[in-house]
Amino acid sequence: MSWFAIVNPAAGRRKQSMHALEEQAALHGVEVEFVETTSLDQLDEVVQRAVSDGFTNFLAVGGDGTANTLVNSLMPLRQTERFTLGIVAAGSGSDLVRTFGHSKDLDEGFKRLVKPDRYPMDVGVMTVSGATSFFVNAANVGVAAEAATIAERLPRFLGSSRYVVAFWIALAGHKAASITVEVDHHVFSGKAINVVIANGQFFGGGMNIAPRASTSDGLFDVQVFSGPKRQAFTVMPRVLMGTHLSHKAVRRYIGSHVKLSGTGALSVEADGERVGRGPVTIDVIPSAIDLVI
Repeated sequence: MSWFAIVNPAAGRRKQSMHALEEQAALHGVEVEFVETTSLDQLDEVVQRAVSDGFTNFLAVGGDGTANTLVNSLMPLRQTERFTLGIVAAGSGSDLVRTFGHSKDLDEGFKRLVKPDRYPMDVGVMTVSGATSFFVNAANVGVAAEAATIAERLPRFLGSSRYVVAFWIALAGHKAASITVEVDHHVFSGKAINVVIANGQFFGGGMNIAPRASTSDGLFDVQVFSGPKRQAFTVMPRVLMGTHLSHKAVRRYIGSHVKLSGTGALSVEADGERVGRGPVTIDVIPSAIDLVI
């Protein structure tokens, strides 16, 4: 089995060594063609060329953002091919693999590629102000989306803790907005500081945001964090442990179609990557891709 790997050299605290990656692949007898993502604008072209060359197994070496970028290049091409996604977690967050009990370890990541178990995984498709994109782990609308942007500017040596730091920085200047959230036939209208649309169970560098979520049930785990922002001081410590679902400020819904609108421009992020601002529509594409676990 041959793999085509997209490497984010800036993921994590240290630059990824191509030589170290090639050594790990050779050690486990895994055939991999590595390409660094030096220009995201050229990634679509690189992936299209790999598909034309016969590749159907793709590897993201980096964090959730790297997997997100790769999936966004693959999804428009899936009409004729079914793709397999492998992840060698090397980012500061790398939350998607946590859902399956995996850690950030190069050796462990390459071991999974030797005799891979494939797991059909749902993919989210979102439209924000007329632009369509895909995500695999989780999307946020509100203060957590603003925090994702701030986290990118914080020092890399902070590791996964920079997401927590960024949240509190973002919260200081954030105002709860009046929003309407539709999840299938459920409707929430009121003040909220954040809405999470989760496919996986973790986000923000290890926060157990959706302990009941499944990446293969054709449904999102949607949580609305309502009320004034001071509620965050009692909710956030519980989010870290996944015990927040019973908190009075959290409204949880399950569904495959989500629509959000509000009085202001809503900040949106997906898999740690800023998407934009505006009304949001999100749908599940069930079993869209095979994930190696």
